[in-house]
Amino acid sequence: MGALVQGGAGGTPADGPGSARASAPATAIGSGSGVAAGRATRRGVLLAAGAGALTAGCSSGPAPAPRRTGRAPAEWQLGPMGPDDAVQGYADRASVLPGERFGLYVSTTARTFRVSALRVGWYGGAQATRVWVSGPVAGGRQGRARLAVARRTVAAGWERSLEVTADGWPEGAYLLRLEADTGFNRYVPLIVRSARAAGRTLLMHAAATWQAYNEWGGYSLYRGRDGTYEHRSLAVTFDRPYAASGAEKFLAYERGAVVLAERSGIPLAYTTGLDVHRDPAVLHGATTAVALGHDEYWTPQQRAHVTAARDAGTNLVFLGANTCYRRVRLEPGPDGTADRTVVCYKNAFHADPYLARHPDMATTDFRAGPGADPESSLTGVMYEGFPVDAPYVVENADHWIFRGTGVRRGESFDHLVGVEYDRVMPRHPAPGPLEIIAHSPLTCKGRPSHADSAYCTTPGGAGVFASGTMRWVEALMAGTNLDGRDHGMDARTGRFVTRVTENVLTAFAEGPAGRGRPAPRDNTARLYGA
Repeated sequence: MGALVQGGAGGTPADGPGSARASAPATAIGSGSGVAAGRATRRGVLLAAGAGALTAGCSSGPAPAPRRTGRAPAEWQLGPMGPDDAVQGYADRASVLPGERFGLYVSTTARTFRVSALRVGWYGGAQATRVWVSGPVAGGRQGRARLAVARRTVAAGWERSLEVTADGWPEGAYLLRLEADTGFNRYVPLIVRSARAAGRTLLMHAAATWQAYNEWGGYSLYRGRDGTYEHRSLAVTFDRPYAASGAEKFLAYERGAVVLAERSGIPLAYTTGLDVHRDPAVLHGATTAVALGHDEYWTPQQRAHVTAARDAGTNLVFLGANTCYRRVRLEPGPDGTADRTVVCYKNAFHADPYLARHPDMATTDFRAGPGADPESSLTGVMYEGFPVDAPYVVENADHWIFRGTGVRRGESFDHLVGVEYDRVMPRHPAPGPLEIIAHSPLTCKGRPSHADSAYCTTPGGAGVFASGTMRWVEALMAGTNLDGRDHGMDARTGRFVTRVTENVLTAFAEGPAGRGRPAPRDNTARLYGA
């Protein structure tokens, strides 16, 4: 049992205010690639915010190298990470309500470390503020990761280093920065979630997708320790650190959208896909639900709950591509804690013992296998390819979503389509009427195709916007040298994507867009000949 740390004690804000566990024995393996006290009321922290641009098998050429601006790191950013074992950790909860307790599990070669809780937001351009900081905590190097062989699931299995109470922490997206006394540091992401979102725009953070790509310990849902797909994990657990900085997926595909949403001044609420899976109550009465830049892994329950909210009039925004592509199930973690394991057999779904009793619950692509249900019936678009690097081309320049951008039909924005993309597929189900507002030519493995941004409405009045490109949120940060890569996107692209995102979020925050905005002009037949 680690030290108990009360979230409301010590210091001041720096910047203002199913179970199917593997039956095979656990085997020790190396720790792999894991590189990864102030009191503030919600009102006090948010008043510090000021009112700026932020940010499947195809390619048209190599991706450009990231551009460097020479700016000094922001106060909230990481300093040097050091070796893999310098400091790394994980939380025993992906999200907590304000005031709830959670445990942190930290391994470090340092004698002591401390933890800073950094809330992401606008904050007059600072883009985060420190809400809480711990005192010094005794460090120590924890045991090696363990592999449950049957499904190649890696868990850290560490002892708890400290318990924290999120007392006085406003709802929002947090980076917990682990700060070793050696000067090395890494992040642990945490969402302080909203119990309800009535009258607010709900940001849904993609924790299951973060974990799917996590290669800490040498295994992810994509590859095994030998680098092969064949030896990938079939189930991954949250009971391990995230690799590299500790928060790479959040930083690249979510942080910029959080900053922009907070800067816009619209009422916001926060949750994760895991929480929507467990309880749809947070969606009730929400004006909008937003899937951020890379939200690939959904449970059928999450999808059903979001679909029901849409049908009741909640607008939907998809700021990435490849959204709701993989069907997963959640199981307890190694210690029995609920919903700590993400299971996805993909094309090996027939080997999943669970399928025998649940024949419609194949953990593969939503569009494939038993119980096939293409994601387009929710989003209006479908994932088609990776990797790609292509210009984004405006189709209907007079659409209200493009208001204030000054674009004309055929105007393009280099590198904005990538690294994965979606398009409208007329033979698959989609809400309607549907209007393709950007129609971007590309070549995928020698085959011509398009990426589409689409807007549609539903009989319940909801509006649905899908960007059709995974680089949308990265574009909010184009040229800033903050997180991820800009892929050669320039400041002009950043301004365009920022204005379009603001148009969507502010319009959707007013209520069902199908009742308050011009109806979509269905142009699918004209563009696709169907």
